[in-house]
Amino acid sequence: MDPATEAFVAHRNLLFTIAYELLGSAADAEDVLQETWLRWVGVDFETVREPRAYLIRITSRQALNRLRTVGRQRETYIGQWLPEPLLTTPDVAEDVELADSVSMAMLLVLETLKPTERAVFVLRDVFALEYDEIAQAVDKSPEAVRQIAHRARSHVAARRPRGVVSSTEARGALDAFRRAVETGDIQGFLDMLAPDVVLIGDGGGVRQAVLKPIVGADRVGRILSAGIPQYVGVLSTELIQLNGAPGLLLRHNGEIEQVMAFHTHQGLITGMYVVRNPHKLERLEQEITLLR
Repeated sequence: MDPATEAFVAHRNLLFTIAYELLGSAADAEDVLQETWLRWVGVDFETVREPRAYLIRITSRQALNRLRTVGRQRETYIGQWLPEPLLTTPDVAEDVELADSVSMAMLLVLETLKPTERAVFVLRDVFALEYDEIAQAVDKSPEAVRQIAHRARSHVAARRPRGVVSSTEARGALDAFRRAVETGDIQGFLDMLAPDVVLIGDGGGVRQAVLKPIVGADRVGRILSAGIPQYVGVLSTELIQLNGAPGLLLRHNGEIEQVMAFHTHQGLITGMYVVRNPHKLERLEQEITLLR
């Protein structure tokens, strides 16, 4: 490979991770990487002192432009919008900060930020870029970037789910759901719901899903009590690494029907995220490596 191609390939997983964290969509992230490549091959490589920094800057700019566009599109999305789930390699979970940053819960928090705030937060707090580097990527002064970072950090801190999710707790909750689906006995799972649990579903208008967040153990419990018995003997379940944490993949006749991720705190389930939109399930047959 020529040096420019070699540099792009070497940093591709990092660039994808940045684009995905900014967009919450693997499809959009791949499009951003295509745009990055087209701009990269037009650069005089010999004038580039730091290929990694240069590529991050191109990717961030392209992702930020796309984020402004998809943000408007998501305003007309049917029902709740959830990030496109990724089947991640086991090593992603070993990087606790990276795994947290790509979790369903955190990506939903990032959705509440303005585009530039999201870009600055991700580049600074997740990828530890210097303010000068971020300033070049978002076309702001370093001083403005510092202010934006402080504002975004406060916003995220006020909205991020409480507690740090342990893989053991998450796996225990998912195992309880699997038992409910396999046996029809759902009480053990219902007992794990926190009083303020939130259920969010994403069918994209293609498959049936709750259209608004369902809050509270009683309301969520009623929906699950009606829905889970329909799965018994119909859906197969498989524990997977979903966005850097344990997740559950459910199949019907061999085809992926939905994926689920839970957020837990002190042994109780505080968040349930169910993605059923088939367009968001197309990449779940292949593991994706995320890097920072």
